[in-house]
Amino acid sequence: MFDAADGTAFTHEQGARARKLFAAVVLAALDDAIADDKKYGNGPEQIARWARSRDGREVLSCAGIDPNERVVSGLMEFVGKGVRTSVALSREESERRAAAEAEAEAA
Repeated sequence: MFDAADGTAFTHEQGARARKLFAAVVLAALDDAIADDKKYGNGPEQIARWARSRDGREVLSCAGIDPNERVVSGLMEFVGKGVRTSVALSREESERRAAAEAEAEAA
């Protein structure tokens, strides 16, 4: 009984690690597209091309993200904003964004 439970827990943990690894690949692709956007001005098109490619769809699926057009447009919008993923995921950025939204609602 315990062996089956341990095996299931181990398999679930391995799957979670694999999703995190693929999510890191998606974040790296976003950072690369942002860098391309700053350098060449074609970042949103680059991330869209990658997300629609076979490899991109597979990476997104393995990261637990459904590779549909809504996701592609969201990735393009994120790249268009030009905020690096490490900054966007930081607490300071989320606090700044929340303060800006509160200020916009008050005005």
